[in-house]
Amino acid sequence: MAINRASIAKQLLPGLNAVFGIEYGDVNDEHKSLFETENSDRAFEEEVLFTGFATAPTKSEGAAVSFDNAQESYTARYNHETVALAFAVTEEAMEDNLYDTFSKVRARALARAMANTKQVKAAAIFNNGFTAGDFAIGDGKAFFASDHPTTTAGDQSNLLAASDLAEAALETALISIDGTKDDRNILVGAQAKSLHIPSDLKFTADKLLASPGKVGSNHNDINAIRNMGVLPDGYFVNRRFTNSNDYFIKTDVPNGTKMFVRVPLQTKMEPDFDTGNIRFKARERYSFGVSDWRGFYGSAGS
Repeated sequence: MAINRASIAKQLLPGLNAVFGIEYGDVNDEHKSLFETENSDRAFEEEVLFTGFATAPTKSEGAAVSFDNAQESYTARYNHETVALAFAVTEEAMEDNLYDTFSKVRARALARAMANTKQVKAAAIFNNGFTAGDFAIGDGKAFFASDHPTTTAGDQSNLLAASDLAEAALETALISIDGTKDDRNILVGAQAKSLHIPSDLKFTADKLLASPGKVGSNHNDINAIRNMGVLPDGYFVNRRFTNSNDYFIKTDVPNGTKMFVRVPLQTKMEPDFDTGNIRFKARERYSFGVSDWRGFYGSAGS
């Protein structure tokens, strides 16, 4: 259905002071702190975990050297989705509109809707990160789980204790990250980089990361989290995180969460010969997903 003159009756007459609702600010780049972005030139992308070797054993004098096998483990698959939105305007509505509304609708409202979709899809990886089933990653587990299977190192965890964001909980989480191992039970040297939170936790996060002294204490203890610089990139607020208690810690492990861009945002405009309607369309293709769960640790709060 096209936007016709009845839909914009006030904009056909002089004396209208403002048309509002399409001049709001944007919150469109919050996914960038969560995902590595790469381009794609195929229908889907796959990334496979290669396990490497276990710790080398001691070789006795004159004994044969031990052999080990490296192998592929699970595969993370990124299926690109097509996201598109369009609207049409009648010839008469275009001709009689006195306020050039449709150029703003095309440039701002359409782009705003497309951008919001992208942010919601990105945040959904974390909002559903404690649920397996349809939201499982390549190893068949939830993004944040206590039982990620490995080749020879047993089950491993990137699921933090269900506790509210606080100094003690954050210290425990950072110690857990220090112990991150690969599939052959070798420490990977993971370091925390940044804290990612919903809006509800931004004041708590700022106190935890910026206070020189121990938070909420009248003692002379230092704030070790700030003093040691264990979260060098600080914290990031994501307003699309839907649970007010969830928080996530990004590590420096490569190939963690990724966004693949198959086709960047494109816009088109064309007339319809039969009706004279002008049609506007926006379209892009991309995918969000998780390759290595070690790239993030998460807590569902309490």
